[in-house]
Amino acid sequence: MREYLLTLCVTAAVTYLLTGPVRKFAIAIGAMPEIRARDVHREPTPRLGGIAMFGGLCAGLLVADHLQNLNSVFELSNEPRALLSGAAVIWLIGVLDDKFELDALIKLGGQFIAAGVMVAQGLTILWLPIPGVGPVSVTAWQGNLLTVALVLITINAVNFVDGLDGLAAGMVCIASAAFFMYAYRIWYGYGIEEAAPATLFAAILMGMCLGFLPHNMHPARIFMGDSGSMLIGLVLAAGAISVTGQVDPDALKLFTGGTREATHAMLPVFIPLLLPLTITAIPIADLLLAVVRRTWQGQSPFAADRGHLHHRLLEIGHSHSRAVLIMYFWSALIAFGAVAYSVHSASMWIVLAIVGLSAGGLVLLLLPRFTPRAPRWAEAFLPPRYRRRRTALATASSDASSPQSAQEAEELTDSGEEAQAEGPPVPAGVNGATAIGHRSRLPHRPGTKTPR
Repeated sequence: MREYLLTLCVTAAVTYLLTGPVRKFAIAIGAMPEIRARDVHREPTPRLGGIAMFGGLCAGLLVADHLQNLNSVFELSNEPRALLSGAAVIWLIGVLDDKFELDALIKLGGQFIAAGVMVAQGLTILWLPIPGVGPVSVTAWQGNLLTVALVLITINAVNFVDGLDGLAAGMVCIASAAFFMYAYRIWYGYGIEEAAPATLFAAILMGMCLGFLPHNMHPARIFMGDSGSMLIGLVLAAGAISVTGQVDPDALKLFTGGTREATHAMLPVFIPLLLPLTITAIPIADLLLAVVRRTWQGQSPFAADRGHLHHRLLEIGHSHSRAVLIMYFWSALIAFGAVAYSVHSASMWIVLAIVGLSAGGLVLLLLPRFTPRAPRWAEAFLPPRYRRRRTALATASSDASSPQSAQEAEELTDSGEEAQAEGPPVPAGVNGATAIGHRSRLPHRPGTKTPR
């Protein structure tokens, strides 16, 4: 576990440190497109964040290769090299798209090539666990076809959900954390070495997302772009493919007791097939709804619009940050609920907890205009944009002491982040709207002589 944590921390640190220079590079080469009709941000923001994430992936694999215990993953399996080769292909396609806006069919062809590169090096599905039947071996072309299909679905699902600041990176980080818990349990708990590559991929993927999130949270200073969204989608799919069909059910010693006990015991074998779907349930649902909606309207399935789930959350009244947190909540509930149920499938408390949390999530969806207020003593632990605007309140109170002015000051205090969002957008200059420099959205600090 220490070596996995070290790999995660190195991946996160390299990704975090590379994001700043990558952002300046993206601004210098003009990888900062104009705001489109479907975008929700107000400032032109540089892309190419996937360059930093790919650097973190390479650093994580390099460190793991030199560790005592994780080195065996590279000696006994060719899957890390297959992952790196496929990731390099999809990353290159994404970088070209972030700069030159490639056609959708060209990107789809690049995804096919990346999946084919991994399949050619042995990262493929060998057998499928079928409920009621057991493990079923698949032919080479069937396994290759299923592998390519899973890679394409996962990549496009993550790419579709990348519409709000920090949304895709946070959801994939939650998914990879749940997958790490499952794969580590199979590897360490049952002593099955075939699950070690999937555990390593999940740890590296967590580090990539955690290192990029501080730069990508609202308001984002840089976007991951297709170079990042397709990359993390491919790594997530690679982990699922690595553990699906690679674990021998006989090694788990599950066929004991009666038929009912064996059925419950076989659930951990079925989870590799189901967990990628539960992890990406929300992105895949968004993908299917987008395809049906666009086809029904006579448009291309690859045409962009503002009908995604995160767009609808904003339309019903949720703020940007709250919409992202709601999507985080549902992703964590589905992913960790599936993992918990695989561990104790006979426990009714897990089912009741999932149902109760789902009801709480539905209540949050129905309260878009509810404005939570943090107590005064807790404001020191919150980011500045979530604190009450005491300076504006004090100014309004000193200007007038009438009840009407006091009411206006109270409304100004409660507005919070929404009041800042309504201000004029920062114009895009030579270094970009989000580059280091004057930011008109931030208030002047008292006691300073230079504006910020």
